[in-house]
Amino acid sequence: MSEPWVSVEQIAEHLGVTRDSIYRWIERKGLPAHRVGRLWKFQVSEVDDWVRGGGADEDSNGSVRHDK
Repeated sequence: MSEPWVSVEQIAEHLGVTRDSIYRWIERKGLPAHRVGRLWKFQVSEVDDWVRGGGADEDSNGSVRHDK
């Protein structure tokens, strides 16, 4: 059985962040997301791997860190 797709609201709740953060991370940091029509969908395992890999890390001015 395959992993279910989740919504922006569900992934934001899973990560404990706002929906705005999710949209910003998609645009600026490559958060793994898939467009289905007008909606963004996520697989929790992909997002968890992205977070563990440092995808959500920021330096003091909010820029993406590239030192990992």
